[in-house]
Amino acid sequence: MKYESVRGMRDILPGEIGYWKQVEEKVREVATCFHYGEIRLPLMEHTEIFSRGIGEETDVVNKEMYTFLDKKNRSLTLRPEATASVVRAYLEHGLHIREPFQKLFYIGPMFRYEKPQKGRSRQFHQYGVEAIGSLDPTLDVDVISFAWTLMDMLGLSGLSLRLNSIGCAEDRRRYKKALSGYFAIHIDEMCTDCQRRYDSNPLRILDCKKSQCQPYIQQAPASIDYLCADCARHFAEVQGYLDELGLNYGIDARLIRGLDYYTRTVFELISKDLGAQDALLGGGRYDGLVELLGGPATPAVGFAGGMERLILVLQEKNGSFGQEKRLDLFLPALGEKGRLLALTLAQGLRSQGISVDLDYRGRSLRKQLGYADQVGVRYLIILGEDEVTSRKGRIKNMDRGQEYEIALTTDAIARIVHGTKHGD
Repeated sequence: MKYESVRGMRDILPGEIGYWKQVEEKVREVATCFHYGEIRLPLMEHTEIFSRGIGEETDVVNKEMYTFLDKKNRSLTLRPEATASVVRAYLEHGLHIREPFQKLFYIGPMFRYEKPQKGRSRQFHQYGVEAIGSLDPTLDVDVISFAWTLMDMLGLSGLSLRLNSIGCAEDRRRYKKALSGYFAIHIDEMCTDCQRRYDSNPLRILDCKKSQCQPYIQQAPASIDYLCADCARHFAEVQGYLDELGLNYGIDARLIRGLDYYTRTVFELISKDLGAQDALLGGGRYDGLVELLGGPATPAVGFAGGMERLILVLQEKNGSFGQEKRLDLFLPALGEKGRLLALTLAQGLRSQGISVDLDYRGRSLRKQLGYADQVGVRYLIILGEDEVTSRKGRIKNMDRGQEYEIALTTDAIARIVHGTKHGD
């Protein structure tokens, strides 16, 4: 029997892992600059965390979740997103009591049953931030600035922000009523999903991407026309702060995001490099989610982005980005004593942060040297009978083609390797 990975769940092989490592490191670097602490969450939750938090009529809950019963007949779900899990952790561990204002970030796998396509998998990976405990519009802009700074530091250009406000709960009730009235005369000509959403939550009709529905959606009422005075003022202040920071944005009056917990500010950061699926990341406020999951009324804002889609852009933009770090030293060895010396030196050098490899297959010296060329090693020291006896050898700088006599001690070798690594 031939075994293959589950459809929509792919392996990340050593040849491409450099992109992943560098993006993860950059997320952590920017998080440190913005004073966000890392949180790591379980892969599964009780299903109600998502069905209640995200919304029963969203595509995520209605179509895409991996849900199953455990041996005690409890409904569990592989997490399709992380915000609801972060809020659950925020409440479960008493963070809302010890320090209600929290700035958190995460990186990890998510799961959604959807059609696999370029940049989308059924097991995918997200990075994201959640700032919980303040309604201040400067926090909305701080979160957006985090996202923009990350893209800048990854070398992406041609960025712009798609921005909207969907207001508070009362604003959304008025907006839903307006949408119901508008779509009433068109719904029979729209897709079956939109017809179902019309009865349950007309706001979700705006999520539809089908061509037969788009003409009606594009002419639908705009959410910003139904904002109360407080929400309109908040949205105006967000725009003012974005203007001050010089962050380019455009108002998309029908942007609502795909999850029911969003309130007030919603946004997507887009890139001209990604083509039709141009959103690199998205987010917004979710001022009611903490209360919905059993906590006190607590405002919050955040965003999430897909690792796969971001790495796809980076690969297409810059083929050299994300290459794995070169091997510092290779030790071709001859005979049993040569292999023993190579093993001993490797152990000492690795403890000093130097990457070292040696031959484990008993190959000839010619093949060992060929392997060193293949992997692009920085330095080479051949260890034969003479080197074992004298404890001296010649280290070769593979970039310059120069050789130096050296004592075969970890300290002596490390001085040379570290010197080049640090540019000395």
